[in-house]
Amino acid sequence: MAKRILVAGSSNIDFLLSTPYIPAPGETIISNGSYAFAPGGKGANAAVACASLGAEVVFCSRVGDDAYGDRLVALFNERGIDTRYIKVDRVEQTGLAVVMLEKNGTNRIIVYSGANKKINDSDVESAFSCYPDAVLTQFEIKPDAVIAAALCAAEDGIPLFVDAGPATPDFPLEKLEKIEVLSPNETETEILTGIRPNTLENCLRASIALCNRVDTKYVVLKLGARGCYIYDGKYCDLVSPFEVPVVDTTAAGDIFTAALTTEYLKNGDILAAARFANAAGALATTKTGAISSVPTIEEINKLLLGE
Repeated sequence: MAKRILVAGSSNIDFLLSTPYIPAPGETIISNGSYAFAPGGKGANAAVACASLGAEVVFCSRVGDDAYGDRLVALFNERGIDTRYIKVDRVEQTGLAVVMLEKNGTNRIIVYSGANKKINDSDVESAFSCYPDAVLTQFEIKPDAVIAAALCAAEDGIPLFVDAGPATPDFPLEKLEKIEVLSPNETETEILTGIRPNTLENCLRASIALCNRVDTKYVVLKLGARGCYIYDGKYCDLVSPFEVPVVDTTAAGDIFTAALTTEYLKNGDILAAARFANAAGALATTKTGAISSVPTIEEINKLLLGE
């Protein structure tokens, strides 16, 4: 039976712009690529990915009373996501993310929160009436909403998965209740701990620092092309990456965490879930866009089998 995952997070429209490189201050360059508007947002990316990978998904979010909001809600319904807890804000616009994509596949992202900044603790508390088996949230919404998700999950005794991005130095990690998996990427790890996880020693130091700040069963550091690093308070593992041709890294981390969550809920095996997530994240980089880059279970299994 499919697990029901409550995703509490952001919904955006992504403005994707291809550029040979990021211009310097005062510099104007001409893009030799294309641009597009596509669905995105860390919460939306995770919700769609979880649904695509077999979970029953309930999404708690906010959109504006505009065409972009209508487009997003229609997409979620098409993907079989429960949208009862998505509110339409009559004042704020739908969130917007400007994604500048360089030739080598790396990106720079600027987010306008819009309606997402109105997601609050009451929204999250109400969504728990869906009786989820697990909760997945991110930091693209207000800290109060994230803390509410943690408190409700702890009260209900269900596992909480936290994608720690985008991170800020002052995020109150200490206020989060027990977490099943805390997963920042390299940049977010450095912001939260002051330690760049560029070596195995630093991965361990950063993981210990995170465990000292918050009660988490596992820390899973997303290391991009180096795979991921798992720490449970006693033992650590480096899970190898999959080599693929990189086109666009947008949403790869969101899809990684969604895949980790859905696979872990099936059997509780964090190593197997991390390998599955590495494959999902790698495949996400082979396509342009956020939600459009979510791989299928069949694609992930083929990569896992080396086909």
